[in-house]
Amino acid sequence: MDMRNQAVLVTGASRGLGRALMEAVARRGARVVGVARDAKAMDAAVAPLRAQGLTVHGLAFDVGDKQAIYPLVGAATALVGPLDVLVNNASSLGPTPLPLLLDTACEDVSQVLEVNLLGPFRLTKAVAGSMVVRGRGLILNITSDAAVSAYPRWGAYSVSKAALEHLTRIWAAEFEGSGVRLLTVDPGDMDTRMHADALPDADPATLAKPEDVAARILALVEARDTASGQRFEAAKWEAA
Repeated sequence: MDMRNQAVLVTGASRGLGRALMEAVARRGARVVGVARDAKAMDAAVAPLRAQGLTVHGLAFDVGDKQAIYPLVGAATALVGPLDVLVNNASSLGPTPLPLLLDTACEDVSQVLEVNLLGPFRLTKAVAGSMVVRGRGLILNITSDAAVSAYPRWGAYSVSKAALEHLTRIWAAEFEGSGVRLLTVDPGDMDTRMHADALPDADPATLAKPEDVAARILALVEARDTASGQRFEAAKWEAA
């Protein structure tokens, strides 16, 4: 998929992988909207890109808030036109230090599911109709190895990502033949604040840089053989 002139929405775009993906697709010539809860952080992420003449906009919404979804999509569409690409990147770990499941409050599990599962579900519902009508579109869901491996203390996050992966496969089956492609990508361990919150003793020198992972993900989605419904590991792809 050639990103030039594509209208792209990236969630969780004020920092980490989301910010790197927002910049990477903008540099490919896309019209990009980044969204995050923190308006100041989102503005700070967008400002240097706009100063370079890139078509990037920032919005402040919480994708875990059901009432925010349609206003968010409406605002993004007003800025860049009907969306061609949705990147569901925003994620929540839940409380840190990560607790055992027996010590995890139901309310904390609900909060993680709202952001990591229901947010992407609602956003997909909000944008997919337009994509189907136009016969094209890409929905990229960012997952984790925690979706397929049972790590102690990662319970709420792991469950949310496992559900997101299966949700993606179901969407892909239901959209078969529509021209809308759905993919999940595991970015691997990265030097981000979320990783530091989860594993504070990890050595940053051993972790991938978000901008390097973003380049690999772009190479993946631009490839012609990435069929809908598949799960990919970014580390196995070479950046273009």
